[in-house]
Amino acid sequence: MPRWLDLHCPYCGEPIEAVVDESAGDQDYVEDCQVCCRPIVMRVRLDDDGEPRLRARREDEALPRRPGPAGV
Repeated sequence: MPRWLDLHCPYCGEPIEAVVDESAGDQDYVEDCQVCCRPIVMRVRLDDDGEPRLRARREDEALPRRPGPAGV
């Protein structure tokens, strides 16, 4: 079931809402700020009780990808 979560844009600081689909489990995606239109990297993780935890970061603060096999 979708759930609305409140957060602040990491760029402009304005309060915004994000919709999280708990049934999809852990998620990583990019969503534009509803105020300044800049890309926010969203990371959703479900805690031990199944409650979604949302972390929002600026695109230039996104976690680096894990290194792939040599030469990739």
